[in-house]
Amino acid sequence: MKKGELIAEFAKRTEMSGTAANSAVNTIIEIITERLKKGDTVGITGFGTFSVTKRAARKGRNPATGEVIKIGASKTPRFSAGATLKAAVNPRKK
Repeated sequence: MKKGELIAEFAKRTEMSGTAANSAVNTIIEIITERLKKGDTVGITGFGTFSVTKRAARKGRNPATGEVIKIGASKTPRFSAGATLKAAVNPRKK
């Protein structure tokens, strides 16, 4: 599912206009992004947790030349699925 499809489904389920649904989805994405930029964690009970992890500087290799290169330290966003989401994706058979 792409973002446009998500917005269309959101609009359909909430009976919002496409414009209002687009604004709502974009606002949620903006809020999560802003919080992660500040280093905060965003948890949605049952769905999952968005967080930021730090990656240490390391050495790598240029695949074209084989030359050793330095890869700088960075931060990366991370998502950890919640129990309800995991259960929905992997239902237990009885």
